[in-house]
Amino acid sequence: MTDAPTPPTRRRIGEIDFTVMPLAEAISFVLQASHDVTTLGHPGLAVHFCNAYNVALARSDRSYANLLANADVVFSDGVPITWVGRRAYPDLTDRWERVYGPDVMRGVLDAPDGLAHYLLGGSQETLEALQQRITEEHPAARIVGAESPPFRPASYGELQERNRRIADSGASIVWVGLGTPKQDAEVQRLASSLPVVAMAVGAAFDFLAGTKAQAPVWMQRSGTEWAFRLASEPRRLGKRYVWGNSVFAVEAARTVRSVKART
Repeated sequence: MTDAPTPPTRRRIGEIDFTVMPLAEAISFVLQASHDVTTLGHPGLAVHFCNAYNVALARSDRSYANLLANADVVFSDGVPITWVGRRAYPDLTDRWERVYGPDVMRGVLDAPDGLAHYLLGGSQETLEALQQRITEEHPAARIVGAESPPFRPASYGELQERNRRIADSGASIVWVGLGTPKQDAEVQRLASSLPVVAMAVGAAFDFLAGTKAQAPVWMQRSGTEWAFRLASEPRRLGKRYVWGNSVFAVEAARTVRSVKART
């Protein structure tokens, strides 16, 4: 992945170097990268979407921090990331936008040139609903493969078979919804193995498929989307948000102090 397209600007929050660009530019960047890997022979590209929880996880888990240190692109998936970024790096205030995984997925699927997409993750029911929604709402997009892998770790042989299926499908973009941190490791593995843009989009499969409710726009914009998701899935997400938000608050303050001290 050494020759992957170079993002224009990267700035650190906590242990993560974020790629800073507006949403529309991020969608164009992904579309250009998908063209480059399939027609120009560029290496694969790993794209991550990180929020407050990812920042907290990178602080507590050194292996995860090291994984993201080798990331090609890390977009700002959460509004609090943009708040901290603009506070710490005021020269980027106009460019540091939320680049939300579901929004990027919708924008890329809307591309008129019929890109080939592969869906990896989610339940079989979610994948079927997602493919139906894509057919209805993004008719130019071509879904050339979809698979719901088992929850257990895949063997080496299974991963090689997965690579073969994706390569044979002709996909230029692989959407990965396996949950954090598993999906982050998988997009890097795929991008290092195949000429594809691999994107770790988390809950985007459920949101676009309509199998889980998405927070109202006002909550997304106000940075309170986490509260909506917590209310929707308290048992699964309770520890994540209570712990993650507190650690992120410390990381945010540390980042702002550190940057201010250097300027």
